[in-house]
Amino acid sequence: MAKELDYYTILGVNRSAAADEIKKAYRQMALKYHPDKNPGDKQAEEMFKEAAEAYEVLGDQEKRQLYDQYGHTGLKGTNFHHFTNAEDIFNAFGNFFGMGDLFGAGGRARRNAPRRGADLRYDIELTLKEAAFGSEKSIEYTLSEPCSTCRGTGAHPDEGIMKCVACAGTGQVTRTQGFFSISTPCSRCHGEGTIIKQPCPNCKGVGHTQTKRELKLKIPAGVDTDSRLRVSGAGDPGYKGGPSGDMYVFITVAEDKIFTRQDDEIICQMPISITQACLGAEITIPTLEGEKTINLHPGTQSGEIYKLEGAGVQHLKGYGRGDQLIQFDVRIPTKLTPRQEEILREFAAISGDEVAMPKKGLFKRLYNK
Repeated sequence: MAKELDYYTILGVNRSAAADEIKKAYRQMALKYHPDKNPGDKQAEEMFKEAAEAYEVLGDQEKRQLYDQYGHTGLKGTNFHHFTNAEDIFNAFGNFFGMGDLFGAGGRARRNAPRRGADLRYDIELTLKEAAFGSEKSIEYTLSEPCSTCRGTGAHPDEGIMKCVACAGTGQVTRTQGFFSISTPCSRCHGEGTIIKQPCPNCKGVGHTQTKRELKLKIPAGVDTDSRLRVSGAGDPGYKGGPSGDMYVFITVAEDKIFTRQDDEIICQMPISITQACLGAEITIPTLEGEKTINLHPGTQSGEIYKLEGAGVQHLKGYGRGDQLIQFDVRIPTKLTPRQEEILREFAAISGDEVAMPKKGLFKRLYNK
């Protein structure tokens, strides 16, 4: 189909049209040019395909935004495709938009076609260390699998199923209105063409049962909160031979008692004494891989940052690791022994600093030597 088509013009709506207005316009066109109403009419078939292509783009918020900004070029790389026939349209909208009932017989035909299984979601919480270096988790979840007793039919294995008498097994009923014949899914068998005579005793006629499954999940190094992993084929089994759905694992990284994370860097606060800050010291700091000894230089200021290169989180998309930042917090004592206060006052006198007068007892000791 030509890329020069203007999708708003095809549906007869303006560029600011709301989603409901676009859906309504498409529904009207789809019914007007439906192949069942226009057998052998090539022009109607072409309009039917153009309307479907327009709705596939404008009915999807992300695709519509790309189209509005960049035109047809913006649709490259999306799952957008051009329809070649009506069967493609029934397949696409039946699977992706859940609107198979819009098309009458076409929608009915898709009910018995193979369908992809449902996607599943699993939420998992990791420690900072597990997220930084990766880990392997064993998760247990529940999915719907075809019943082993009836093999997914929902019918008693001895009784089987019977042809629907309302539609003679076709799954559709046809109504004639003037010159037009409209086919819709049979309301009795819901478009299946068959009716269960007696439900399966195991699944109660549903056709599937809930089964627990264990999955070993490899967590890549560098993931963070809101990271999402996709495990292909780990979702619900497909219908009538269709492919299984996928499992989407949503990750949350728990807060750490020592470290905070900022992208691929980790930060920790390190308290040091006033004497360590003034004179320097050899101190032990925590890292993701254990304790490490560093040299604190004399005159370290409160808030000063020391960088350990490559001691942070593994880069998720690339090689190497971030850094670890140690921010020093010089702790000022709130209570001093008489001797400590005496030494500090001597230091203040040497430095020429003006400080508060000492307490009476200490004053006598300082000046009656």
